[in-house]
Amino acid sequence: MIPFSLFCVALVFSIAGADALSAYQISCGARSEEVVGDVTWDPDGRFVSVGNATDLHSSGLLPVLSSLRYFPDVSARKYCYVVPTERKRKYLVRTTYFYGGFDGGTAPPVFDQIIEGTRWSEVDTAGDYARGLATYYEAVVLATGKAVSVCLARNAATKSSPFISALEVAPLEDSVYNSTDFGSYALSTIARHSFGHNVSAVSYPLDRFNRYWEAHNDGIPTVESQASVSPVAFWNKPPEDVFRRGVTTASGGESLELHWPPVQLPAATYYLALYFQDNRARGPLSWRVFDVAVNGETFFAGLNVSTAGSMLYGAKWPLSGRTKITLTPAPGSLVGPVINAAELMMVLPLGGRTHPRDVIGMQGLARGFDNPPADWAGDPCLPQKNTWTGVTCKQGQLTRVVALNLTNFIVGGSISDNIANLTAISSIWLVGNNLTGPIPDMSPLHHLVSLHLENNRLTGLVPPSLGNLPRLRQLYVQNNALQGKVPSSLKNRTNITFQ
Repeated sequence: MIPFSLFCVALVFSIAGADALSAYQISCGARSEEVVGDVTWDPDGRFVSVGNATDLHSSGLLPVLSSLRYFPDVSARKYCYVVPTERKRKYLVRTTYFYGGFDGGTAPPVFDQIIEGTRWSEVDTAGDYARGLATYYEAVVLATGKAVSVCLARNAATKSSPFISALEVAPLEDSVYNSTDFGSYALSTIARHSFGHNVSAVSYPLDRFNRYWEAHNDGIPTVESQASVSPVAFWNKPPEDVFRRGVTTASGGESLELHWPPVQLPAATYYLALYFQDNRARGPLSWRVFDVAVNGETFFAGLNVSTAGSMLYGAKWPLSGRTKITLTPAPGSLVGPVINAAELMMVLPLGGRTHPRDVIGMQGLARGFDNPPADWAGDPCLPQKNTWTGVTCKQGQLTRVVALNLTNFIVGGSISDNIANLTAISSIWLVGNNLTGPIPDMSPLHHLVSLHLENNRLTGLVPPSLGNLPRLRQLYVQNNALQGKVPSSLKNRTNITFQ
């Protein structure tokens, strides 16, 4: 996981088409649907179960920025949104933040954001907010299950309640960014620009996945395209509109130097994609040949760019500090090089994975309980500093749940049959709650040593299958409304209390 904050950019809300995108566009803290242009933003109530909603009353705010959800519970280790997805599909995830002084302060709090159990970045929006702007962060991640979790969490710099204004989750086609091993990595967007443009960002419907292509114009000569480009010819499906303009040199034979992105990069590995098109009308000489270098290192030699367009990418390119892209024309070239757009994403190693059985088991328990702890959503074990309250995990190739202790948490509801999925667990303490219903079958829990269910309102029989658990040495079920007897196979073991 990365220990530093990612760069953020000013939010542009010229987006549209949530329904056509087959995406979730979630307005956090909203109480009803909100329509901006032809975009429908959903309220967030069905995606999150904790936090408080509030409205902002600043004049001139877009509807989607006029509400937010904040999380004042300091005891919770994280606060999670859970959004339905298609298993094994890539998704573009975008979080948006606009502080608005909701807590009576003058500066927004700093906190972490987590995606699918991996610490994604630190959220620090103070610079943008001081200029009256919202901030967004964006990542590409593979959904390993039927939902993607996006969580906020306090860190050492957090002085007040973490908050969020909007959350978007959009599916991507298989070819997009397909050189990345999404089983081991996510991508976190640093910059995405269309060069030579000086208007608002290109987004949906021009970009079918609603990526933001910010305008970038730093005084380099610009050209306009005389031929169209087909986005389907490119793996990443860039919008045709980003090819309509580009930057070039003032005369042929000169090299083009582009200092991009306009930020200092932390030392890391990056995914870099560059897009080119010869802007001239189609003809026998409508092509350009040049070399591409990044910080003086050859990125590609002898690139031949025609009116059909070209794309170069580096899947794991080491960068740090300021970055310079140099395009050097072939000897004798009568025209200079040209570049139209670029994307840069940090390659983010995933922080591990919790065993799917344990995820199913813990999520089942959470659904069966009334008022479970506030952080019982998302990954139960990851990141390590943000496990669910009362849950102890053991790290490994797949992280496992090894203990559960919710003693005196006043949890209601029932114990889900899904507890049988926790096959690595050794200790279950659910003492002093308001649990009702029967004790479920736990016969697969061969590592269980200690089971404490006393002082609840459980009913029915003590399952005879408990007697078959080879390591069970502590069984406490007194002060319930249970019937029957302790299984005979347990009578010769120590610390068995029934009534």
